[in-house]
Amino acid sequence: MAAGLPLRFRPLRHGLAVLLGAMLIADQLLPPPLPGHDTGQALLIVARDGTPLRAFPDRNHVWRHPVALGDVAPAYHEALLRYEDRYFRWHPGVNPFALARAAGQWAINGRIVSGGSTITMQVARILEPTPRSLTGKGRQILRALQLEARLSKDEILTLYLNHAPMGGVLEGVEAASRAYLGKPARRLTHAEAALLVVLPQAPSLLRPDRHPAAARAARDKVLQRMRGTWREADIADALQEPAYAQALREPLLAPLLAERLKRTAAGRPRLDTTLDAQAQQTVELLLADRLGGLPARVSMAALVVDNASLEVRAYAGSADFSDAERFSHVDMVQAARSPGSTLKPFLYGLALDEGLIHSESLLADVPQSFGGYQPGNFQQSFHGPVSVSEALTKSLNVPAVEVLERLDPVRFVALLRRGGLKLEFAKGGEPNLAVILGGASTRLEQLVGAYTAFARQGLAGKPRYTPDAPVEEQRMLSAGAAFIIRDLLESGGPLGRAVESGAGIRRGIAWKTGTSFGFRDAWSVGVSDRYTIGVWVGRPDGTPNPGFFGANIAAPLLVDLFNALDAGPPAPRTPPHGVKQERICWPLGTRAAGVDDRLCHQSRLAWTLNDAAPPTFPDRLRGGEARYDIQLTPDGQLRARPDCHAGPLETRPMARWPAVLEPWLDDNLRRRALPPQWAASCAGQARPESGLKIVGASNGEILRRSAGGDAPLLHLEVRGHAVRSQTAGTGPGSEVVWLVNGRPSARQPAGKGFEQRLTEPGRYDITVLDDSGAYDRISLSVR
Repeated sequence: MAAGLPLRFRPLRHGLAVLLGAMLIADQLLPPPLPGHDTGQALLIVARDGTPLRAFPDRNHVWRHPVALGDVAPAYHEALLRYEDRYFRWHPGVNPFALARAAGQWAINGRIVSGGSTITMQVARILEPTPRSLTGKGRQILRALQLEARLSKDEILTLYLNHAPMGGVLEGVEAASRAYLGKPARRLTHAEAALLVVLPQAPSLLRPDRHPAAARAARDKVLQRMRGTWREADIADALQEPAYAQALREPLLAPLLAERLKRTAAGRPRLDTTLDAQAQQTVELLLADRLGGLPARVSMAALVVDNASLEVRAYAGSADFSDAERFSHVDMVQAARSPGSTLKPFLYGLALDEGLIHSESLLADVPQSFGGYQPGNFQQSFHGPVSVSEALTKSLNVPAVEVLERLDPVRFVALLRRGGLKLEFAKGGEPNLAVILGGASTRLEQLVGAYTAFARQGLAGKPRYTPDAPVEEQRMLSAGAAFIIRDLLESGGPLGRAVESGAGIRRGIAWKTGTSFGFRDAWSVGVSDRYTIGVWVGRPDGTPNPGFFGANIAAPLLVDLFNALDAGPPAPRTPPHGVKQERICWPLGTRAAGVDDRLCHQSRLAWTLNDAAPPTFPDRLRGGEARYDIQLTPDGQLRARPDCHAGPLETRPMARWPAVLEPWLDDNLRRRALPPQWAASCAGQARPESGLKIVGASNGEILRRSAGGDAPLLHLEVRGHAVRSQTAGTGPGSEVVWLVNGRPSARQPAGKGFEQRLTEPGRYDITVLDDSGAYDRISLSVR
């Protein structure tokens, strides 16, 4: 209590207290309308360098590019404060001297000559438009005082930089700089800064894209005002610049990713991504360049991931965002599709880790049946004996199914899931052997994330779209298995490198293609030191595209993407611990060191992992050991047995090829693999050199259904020494195995006829073989 205050001033004191209290209550009840975080706010999606990718307008269709004070050129700050409000840093939101000057000019001239508004007052008018009247000006003043009481000077200036009207639907200096000048506001020249400073005074009349002359005159007025602040040389140069502007256009890069991320913006005015604007534009241009050669309604998708950080550098969810006929709004980066053969690298890598194979393990690319499942190759041909490296680089189906059967489909799917690659099955479906040929679904982003394991020592990762996204990585393969598989895909392994025939050997790119059943999806995924890139081509509605497969439609695009984005030479790679090159032998599959040369029919240089050189898989058709002994006459030319030959015999070790492969061996290998003929005294034994012959049908014969539609009944017999041996009741050649499309159909006495009803149209491969290696094969067609 002020005891000495005269009584006449006490009512004034109480009045001021009441007024102050009323103002505080009014300030709380009627706060200034600061920008909120409502759903109607504008949103800008930007690349990692700040380049706008896509802008979503607010409910009034206003485009705004959020910008911080430090991201605007100093020349703009200097011109703004000098021209608009030189005492901005000192006044409380209102400059009474400027208001008095404006009032005097209005009284003298009968019109408004200068408004006397501070930047704070302009912000107040932007946030809450008021009429140009004394009442409106008074409301601006009150709101300006409220803003100054709540915000710092930098916060008020930031509001102005982001909300100042710039013509049309543009607000803020960054939006204007990007739209009119094609550059960020941090790179404004003196002339450009002056132009954008004056533009809010009359946004419609001073738009440089529509009224360049008026814009230049207003700009020059600002430049003249800057004398004493800017160097004369800078002002002179700025006065010579034309007031140019490009036509306004909406930023539209990575539109589908922008739509996807918009749902996670949570009211933020700006969302930063990991995308590289130049890489994104390159990808979209390369996709657009191929549209002319694609049928109607075919789309494409591509994803580029940085291996070091797992950040996505380019994202194209569709071929052309403006082409609705190509399902432009369907994001195929996220769509679940059949991956075709793109899972095969993981199969062989996991089999390496399980100790089931090495890079040159012997596999059988021949017609086979796996519990009734009879896969074929894409080219409808077979190669006979192949290695893991050949099976992978040629994308052969039967060998992949053979390895998957050994690994187990359920375990394979579980290991993929552990590594971050989740496969989706039809309702009620379960993992089976078809999964390795595309019998499940996955997504391009998951597939690319999994492939990063081949460049990241076996660690697969989830692609990251924003800088604040956590790094999520899982162990897909060991570092050694990842190295070996990448080397096989890149160069064909040690053998491919020796002949310089590997697809990526000169560029350091390892890639795999895939085609889903019915030509619905064409894939190609590749890995370099820097990037992992995935490509998908097809129709989003799942309609087949005959003739479209990974190798001819997706792989060329993938190569072009690598050429455009990562043309540098590969860095040298050193095999990780546990990986080494060793000589191995076929058909046993084990390392050559210490093996009798007579058991090594073919020597191959292989990658082995963790000192494991596993043998060839057990024979599916024939029991017994792969290594066995025979007895020969002393000259080594004839085979004999003690019970039928008098005289000394010597023992020779032999290595047996898998029975399904014996018919595919060349003459040289057959001579090494099969025993010689029997001595005359043992003539009752089987004589493989005499061979077998299928009779009852000829090779290439076409069988037709009867007029009533009945399936033809095939009746075959076998001729050869095995039949005579059976008649004599001697020797192991008394039985033969019949195979239909690689599937064992019967094991029976050689003299017994073989019958098979061919119920389905198509090709049938019929093979007969005996235990000594003799065989015959014919192919039939049913129509």
